[in-house]
Amino acid sequence: MRVKLNGIQLAYEEAGKGPAVLLIHGFPLSRKMWRSQVQALSEAGFRVVVPDLRGFGESESGTGTGSTDLLADDLIALLDHLGIEIAVVGGMSMGGYVMLNLLARYPERFSAACFIVTRADADDETARDKRNHLISEIQAGRPEVVPNAFTPLLFADQTVAERAELVDEVRGWMTGTSPAGLVVGLEAIRDRGDSSVLLPQLKIPVLVLGAKEDKAIPPEKSTDLAEQIPGAQLSMLSAAGHMANMEQSEAFNAALLDFLRNN
Repeated sequence: MRVKLNGIQLAYEEAGKGPAVLLIHGFPLSRKMWRSQVQALSEAGFRVVVPDLRGFGESESGTGTGSTDLLADDLIALLDHLGIEIAVVGGMSMGGYVMLNLLARYPERFSAACFIVTRADADDETARDKRNHLISEIQAGRPEVVPNAFTPLLFADQTVAERAELVDEVRGWMTGTSPAGLVVGLEAIRDRGDSSVLLPQLKIPVLVLGAKEDKAIPPEKSTDLAEQIPGAQLSMLSAAGHMANMEQSEAFNAALLDFLRNN
């Protein structure tokens, strides 16, 4: 489905009826990464909404500079369009940065949150330099630098060895992302603020889902999140990397559903 919001065509999928759950994908991916969760959650009695963030999947990138404010505002506009006043929100990696922006600026819209292989701190200078280098390469006509850089970071070694078709599929999503969309995402990641101060202030139920073999965001970042958020639950998935929700979908779905049913 597509809808015109904030000056762009935003693509999304929704399934099921019941309490709303908004899942936000990571960089440089798309809503396709949530297919197992869409099925499991909708069958379990939840209304699942999975958007393509601005510039990713089938959503247009627009012409503005990328920021978590911009990406978050798109999602609030989508919830408004769908008539959803309150939702549970989950964000994976970059999607977690957008989720933190939502929780800071629109706390009244979310009843619970799921931090999925993400972090709350901002980029340091080294990381910012890496984002700027990638942006320069993309703008010079070499967008393939992104899948080349990110593919080795996304999966556990066991997944690479045993599920080559999954690795190839996800790489295809990255390769299919428009250069403009890649830049929007990198700008949003590069310029995000440090959200650590928000964590102790969260008053809603929180689940932190980490992956023991995550090469993109170290698993200790998930542990840190859980320690800083009052009452947070922590679930660390084994034999999973950064694409934990696809690599270990049954364990991931079980942890997410248990959290949703109890909160």
